[in-house]
Amino acid sequence: MRASIDRLLCILPFEKKYFKDRWDWEVDYIGHPLMEVIAAQNNLAHPLPSLQGQNIIALLPGSRKQEIEKKLPLMLSVAIHFPAYQFVVAQAPGLNDEWFNNLISPQLNVHVVKASTYALLQHSKAALVTSGTATLETALLNVPQVVCYKGSPITYALAKFFVKIKFIALVNLIMEKEVVKELIQDELNTHNLVIELSKLLEDSKTQNEMSAHYAALKEILMTGEKATDVAAEIIMETIQKK
Repeated sequence: MRASIDRLLCILPFEKKYFKDRWDWEVDYIGHPLMEVIAAQNNLAHPLPSLQGQNIIALLPGSRKQEIEKKLPLMLSVAIHFPAYQFVVAQAPGLNDEWFNNLISPQLNVHVVKASTYALLQHSKAALVTSGTATLETALLNVPQVVCYKGSPITYALAKFFVKIKFIALVNLIMEKEVVKELIQDELNTHNLVIELSKLLEDSKTQNEMSAHYAALKEILMTGEKATDVAAEIIMETIQKK
């Protein structure tokens, strides 16, 4: 990469300083393309016909089978503690229906939607979200969330040894503080999930603080121009110079 890259375009604000300081590349922060995607989604109505008008909690367990098998049963374990809510699991496209449905608890207030994550989030009061881009999508759609991560002990130990960061959620990394609660490894259990989800649903102070942090997050990611347009302009400018 060092031998091949002339100019680097990054979509996360903290990347610019890192790559400039570490590798001395010419680096441009162009904004995050998700801002365009979310803006388009917010202008559309996405009904969930069978659950319209319900109090919904979204469960976003990810798209990889191994991570889903570790986290989804724990996420679902809280449903019994919130009988007034409907827990709706977002099934990623490409996952086998039979395999996925075998992981779902047979409870009256648990449902599955497929390839409808944005629609689900637009109708949700809160969400339990696997660490990754989904945490940023959830924040940009203004849904209070708890971030969940659980991997194999060896993989997690290696990652913790080699990667020295304070947070794993993109929201927290961008804001450089804990905006959303992260439940990692042994902390990801039913007891803690119930406590944190209750705060999101019942504690107005927690709700207001998270809402304010989400607004600040959008300000950081909003450059005033479309990230794709900025990227195209920089690429054309670089090519013309050559």
